Amino acid sequence: MNKSVAKRDFGSFHSSNVEELIQLSEDGCTFLNHGAFGGVLKEALTASQEAQVYAERQPLRFYDRELLPLMVHVNRRLAAFVGCSPEEVVLMTNATTALNTVIKSIPFKPGDKIFCLSVTYGAVKKILQWVCGQTGAVLQEVKVKFPIKGREEVVNYVREHLQEGTKLAVFDHIPSNTPFILPLEEIIPVCKTRNVPVLIDGAHALGVLSLDLHSLQPDYYVSNAHKWFCCPKGSAFLYVQKELKDRIRPLIVSHGFGSGFSSEFIWTGLHDYSPYLAMHVVLNFWDAVGPEKIKTYMCDLCREAGQLLCEMWGTRLAAPEDMFGSMCLIGLPSVVYSSVKEVDYSTAERIQNELYHRYNIEVPIKCIDGMLYVRISAHIYNEIHEYKKLGHAMLEIKLSE
Repeated sequence: MNKSVAKRDFGSFHSSNVEELIQLSEDGCTFLNHGAFGGVLKEALTASQEAQVYAERQPLRFYDRELLPLMVHVNRRLAAFVGCSPEEVVLMTNATTALNTVIKSIPFKPGDKIFCLSVTYGAVKKILQWVCGQTGAVLQEVKVKFPIKGREEVVNYVREHLQEGTKLAVFDHIPSNTPFILPLEEIIPVCKTRNVPVLIDGAHALGVLSLDLHSLQPDYYVSNAHKWFCCPKGSAFLYVQKELKDRIRPLIVSHGFGSGFSSEFIWTGLHDYSPYLAMHVVLNFWDAVGPEKIKTYMCDLCREAGQLLCEMWGTRLAAPEDMFGSMCLIGLPSVVYSSVKEVDYSTAERIQNELYHRYNIEVPIKCIDGMLYVRISAHIYNEIHEYKKLGHAMLEIKLSE
């Protein structure tokens, strides 16, 4: 690859044939778990590898002379896609790192309250528990009951329990285990009226929801680009409202320290920047195919699959249909585990392993409030016949005590 190409971007998108760009899949596997670790576009993976090779041909030229303008260009394109200013967003390796960055930058004191819902991602709860242990802050976790009746029920959890002056409220835009879409358009204003800063974990949002961060108005927002957006692994972003940028510091202090928000995050020591640079290919793909076309396919397929499985099994969704996007949570038929006296995480794991080893179906089983559910994902490489296969396979499974 010559230098002029490198300065423009690594790889490009020219084909409208989705089949050439969908994730690299294993033959025979019915993969219904995109929500776990995402899936990369083939051309984006190639672009990432090309960037790695190019960097190694002359590392000093790449890191000292060419990297910064490349990163700035990617940053501007991503900011436009999620509806914010380039100065408010920085690229990160994953959502967990970005969440740690915000939470550990806030000076909690003994007695400060941190608010979250029980559906908050497990790793995030551990971050919050750790911070509380270090600072004396208090974590207020409000239980969400299933099945959920509607959006207003979720908003009321916040209205009824969030206290004025809470130091931080943390919400998942789409909770991982229970993937209903939180009504943030109603929740964030409640927090604002009570002077509570809001941190949103949108790990599953980029590529599923139309993000306009200036309209949504969270104080902090985090999302992965390597999940539904289909970038190579190790790409995510952190958004910080302009007025709050001077309060947030990267976890690693390096040469960029003291040179402003963006500079501090661009260089936190040497690492692989190729997943970020390959984001151009992914953005080209979304622009060429059309974001709404992609999102509509995923969400319509997920809705159709959810209805299909509910009918096959005689069960129900864990929340109203219109609260789900590209993932949904469906109750399992009780005949599968009726012989099991105590239903727990290990029961769910047994069923998940049975589906994988006997049927080569990759899909997670969740135990929520003593009930078992399957969490299906739908991306552009999925088709309805795969969910029919899941439906029939599940009806053949009978766990023994």
